[in-house]
Amino acid sequence: MLLVTPRSRRIPLALAASALLGTTALSGCSVANSEDAAGGSSAPSDTLRVVLQQEPPTLEACESNLTSTGVVIRSTITEPLVERNPTSGELEPRLATQWSSKDDQTWTLKLREGVKFHDGSDFNADDAIATIDRAVNSKLGCNVEGYVFGDDDLKLKKVDDYTIEVTAAKKDPILPLRLSFLEVVPKETSTTEKVREPIGTGPYQIEDWQAGQSINVAAFADYWGEAPAYSKANYQWRSEGSVRAAMITSGEADIATGLSPEDNIGDLGVSYPNNETVALRMHADTAPFDDIRIRRAVNYAIDKESIVASLYAGRDKAAAQLVPSGVVGHSDDLPVWEFNLDKAKELVAEAKADGTDVSAPINLVVRTAQFPKIQELAQVIQEQLTQAGLTVNLKMLETSQHLTYQVRPFPTKDDGAIMLMTQHGNQAGDAAFTVDQYMTSKGAQSAFGTPELDKLIAQADAASGDDRQAAFEKVFKYQNDEVVQFAHIAHQTGMLGISSSVAYEPNSSSGDELRLAEVTAAK
Repeated sequence: MLLVTPRSRRIPLALAASALLGTTALSGCSVANSEDAAGGSSAPSDTLRVVLQQEPPTLEACESNLTSTGVVIRSTITEPLVERNPTSGELEPRLATQWSSKDDQTWTLKLREGVKFHDGSDFNADDAIATIDRAVNSKLGCNVEGYVFGDDDLKLKKVDDYTIEVTAAKKDPILPLRLSFLEVVPKETSTTEKVREPIGTGPYQIEDWQAGQSINVAAFADYWGEAPAYSKANYQWRSEGSVRAAMITSGEADIATGLSPEDNIGDLGVSYPNNETVALRMHADTAPFDDIRIRRAVNYAIDKESIVASLYAGRDKAAAQLVPSGVVGHSDDLPVWEFNLDKAKELVAEAKADGTDVSAPINLVVRTAQFPKIQELAQVIQEQLTQAGLTVNLKMLETSQHLTYQVRPFPTKDDGAIMLMTQHGNQAGDAAFTVDQYMTSKGAQSAFGTPELDKLIAQADAASGDDRQAAFEKVFKYQNDEVVQFAHIAHQTGMLGISSSVAYEPNSSSGDELRLAEVTAAK
């Protein structure tokens, strides 16, 4: 059992980037909501207004690890059994109040009593078991299954109405952390079809979703916890960061996600360290990526330090691996690939001489409006790879189209090799949630792997303490040296626009969820 500590505040996806290849001075970013800050109305309203980068493709609870979905539902519409404090890293109670295990394989969870769903039904062990079974053991194809649990099913047992046992296929010292990714829904929820608008236990319930326009939610009168400060909330979405910023400064919105200082947000822009890493995932089933020399050439050809210094105005940090500092498995000693265009050209020439079709088209697949300046970043990368002698086509896709490339089964390779720009956020704080899905041979978001890498990952997953840190460091080093699935670009920072009428404090999990119940009126 873990002691309850004050809940920290989480917020949605927000990243920083600056003008394309132009050296831009970093604007001063102080915490908003000061008496002198402009923007927002002085009198509090009963409706909290949030403007996002994009419309969620779904609010299905088992897809809540997708940022565009989780930013709306996680711990707002639905709730997990346990949650991770992003500041301390400790697990804290939510719909489960206690959890324990004698062998790290079978875990017993005591559930909270007196909780109601938005449809008026009572939450109990049947709902908890049904939620886990639906998301992990069914054939529904939930994104969270591959992201968190992989191919292994969980054995579930009801001990009594408010106690359950969850047994993993093998010892799993972080199973409660994995369960924190599951948003609880009623046992009656379909197991054969995904649900566009879930019924949850959260402080807010969905009122209406006008496709392409807005989502409206209202405070749940029978919520088991403390009532939120705002009785209603409205979500809208605008793809342009400058438009979202203007909605804050003009008083049209209270919180805007995904901003940068270049959006002219001024002192109403609140910076925070997030856990997002941008990388390029290369598919090795098609020329030219079936030659490791080309994958290495991609790494040499991209000038990451200049991208961070110029495009991101020095706010971000060039990356050598998929997880940032603070996540178990991150190593400060792992070097960033050097920028060496001559070396990149040399590797391309060697591969061509040995028969690799280096002129074969590479499709750089990028999600529109995923984070600030993403199209400019993609254009820079396209140009740098072209200079190395590769043929790169830029494919800017909307969220639903991009997801077909993000998660298995991937589209066919008929139109060329695939290189996906991915923005990975490890909100769990443990590298297992990165390597299991992105780097194993059958990972849900892995384009390929090797038996040796799979073995190293399995060893790391089973380790604990200092051994776990060392084992994951070995995994990331082996990937960089021997497999080269990725070209890592940058560990990012985030920025929210927060009007002077509300108070909210971002933290490292702010790229994944926005807890409306933790937003209050400014004093």
